[in-house]
Amino acid sequence: MRTTYEFTLPRGYVDDEGTLHRKGVMRLATARDELAPLRDPTVQGPDDPRLTILVLTRVVTRLGSLEQINSYVIEGLFAVDLAFLQDFYGVINFGNQEEFDALIAAQESSALVGSSAPAPSSAPAAAPAAEGAGPGSADDATAPPAPAGPTGVSEQVSERPSLRHSVEELPRRSS
Repeated sequence: MRTTYEFTLPRGYVDDEGTLHRKGVMRLATARDELAPLRDPTVQGPDDPRLTILVLTRVVTRLGSLEQINSYVIEGLFAVDLAFLQDFYGVINFGNQEEFDALIAAQESSALVGSSAPAPSSAPAAAPAAEGAGPGSADDATAPPAPAGPTGVSEQVSERPSLRHSVEELPRRSS
């Protein structure tokens, strides 16, 4: 039985020395991997977004040349990389071979993976549309134009199938 899976992050983790780490290994989760973080005093319950960070810290066994994967590393991932790892976790633990192949194919067809061009630093090339705000919606007229990215990026990103059912948001502090 296969228990470890290699992955390539869409953007990659940049460590404190500026080294980019993209290739890694994730192992299958155990019940303990999902239960132990619930005992962490910083976790407020099963809906706490920090739970995802702590579970990924336990199951990501390698990332580039890093000696240790801890919550600081997982918290330092770009949002697209965190979303990818959440999808990857779900597929290898709860999905089937067809879903795994679809996720890998979607990643390989993404403009982010395998690109030697640096990621844009000012704004993402494409932002996910809000639920119900698709092409032809009333929001199109008032939405600012998308930032220009490398040729073909926005078309590829918008056509990429997503296995994510929802986007988890961190709670915002009240000012």
